Amino acid sequence: MSPKELMYIEDALNHEQFLQCQFQQAQQALQNPQLKACVREMANNHSQLFRKLYQLV
Repeated sequence: MSPKELMYIEDALNHEQFLQCQFQQAQQALQNPQLKACVREMANNHSQLFRKLYQLV
């Protein structure tokens, strides 16, 4: 992989990590169980994307 490609993957990893953190924080703040479940699913999706991107490196 070229250095530029690695930079793109690193950037994507940082974005996924940030989004996962934001969704986890939102989940803790929510009271509605349906919204909480939806946000938890989004956090899990970003966690999975992070792992898949990390495997590329």
